[in-house]
Amino acid sequence: MSAQKKVAFYTLGCKLNFSETSTIARSFQDEGFERVEFEEVADIYVINTCSVTDNADKRFKSIVKSALKLNEKAFLIAIGCYAQLKPEELAAVDGVDLVLGATEKFKVTDYIHNLSKNDMGEVHSCEIEDANFYVGSYSFGDRTRAFLKVQDGCDYKCTYCTIPLARGISRSDTLENVLENARKISEKGIKEIVLTGVNIGDYGKGELGNKKHEHTFLDLVKALDTVDGIHRFRISSIEPNLLQQETINFVAESRSFVPHFHIPLQSGSDILLKLMKRRYLKETYTNRVEAIKNKMPNACIGVDVIVGFPGETDELFLETYNYLNELDISYLHVFTYSERPNTEAVEMEGVVPQNVRNKRSKMLRGLSVKKRRAFYESQLGKNFIVLFESENKDGYIYGFTENYVKVKTPWNPELVNTLHEIKLTEINEDGIVRFNWLKRPAFSN
Repeated sequence: MSAQKKVAFYTLGCKLNFSETSTIARSFQDEGFERVEFEEVADIYVINTCSVTDNADKRFKSIVKSALKLNEKAFLIAIGCYAQLKPEELAAVDGVDLVLGATEKFKVTDYIHNLSKNDMGEVHSCEIEDANFYVGSYSFGDRTRAFLKVQDGCDYKCTYCTIPLARGISRSDTLENVLENARKISEKGIKEIVLTGVNIGDYGKGELGNKKHEHTFLDLVKALDTVDGIHRFRISSIEPNLLQQETINFVAESRSFVPHFHIPLQSGSDILLKLMKRRYLKETYTNRVEAIKNKMPNACIGVDVIVGFPGETDELFLETYNYLNELDISYLHVFTYSERPNTEAVEMEGVVPQNVRNKRSKMLRGLSVKKRRAFYESQLGKNFIVLFESENKDGYIYGFTENYVKVKTPWNPELVNTLHEIKLTEINEDGIVRFNWLKRPAFSN
């Protein structure tokens, strides 16, 4: 391939997808391609798809149209979860030339023999049972933090979820490889790593190609805490039944792991949790939140919650709402339930009308705003370390404290990717926190 060829990437969905996009992009660069932004003219556009919600599916066609407006002759490639679940459907979208499944996506450059447009997209997609090997991934280059993939796939059978069908069985990177990738990230000067995967609390399963756990998630956390140059590790999302007290204890005393947890709940009703086939009930979730706050009173705790699941009556929704309202958590990620083919939930009775789902979603998003505000207010007057990010947004630079409080100050490029001790003072009208410098930077602000 000519070194003049340009490739651009668009990523839908989760942090795991971002880490894999970055790794796939490096494979193109190794073959002599120049990576450009998706808004620029490119010879190849790669769209890493998601299929967690119906909305992510619908966005795919609009992204394809955007790419073709930039270059109608561009070669379009679809990869990711949607590409594994519905390869023929994506291949039929006007302008799509190549669709690669769960294992093929990591060898994408092997499938590019010429860049001529096809009348119909070419499909290379494995049976999901063949997605039983592990490919490590990590992202860097566009952020002050990196996403480090440590695990893939899931053995859980949640009745609303297609991820096991899109990504296969639970399997893990070797501890040695995870540490090596963390060191590579550190060498790039990145100060924060977010651990990502489908079910990272299951880390260790399939590490050496078998179901046995060679290491545990706690082993992983302890090993990563020794990596030099990384100031912060964040645990992106971990199932409450897999978040052990020993892990909470270690994070509370660790060198690099920050007091920030994201723990999926999905429902505050035991009736719905059972219908969802979640592996815990509300009592377990409450115990985890209390254990974290007992060890780390300033910890930030985020929650995933689904509204409108089949069988969610007004009473059961209010049970979830009231539970979350009383719980000592910091913010919510609210997902409106959408029917996914080949899941148990799509056959369930008690379908919630779409307008009711939307109303409940709006209520919980309002609760999230309230919760985040209350959490921020509880942190005022306290001292933290802020890590500033790289974007200039309307003349301001933003950063996050170790416990995920968002702050801003007038733009100064010398602040990018630097750590500073600050004291939180007040909340802006836009919900961002003002602060005082405890040790003024040597350069002007």
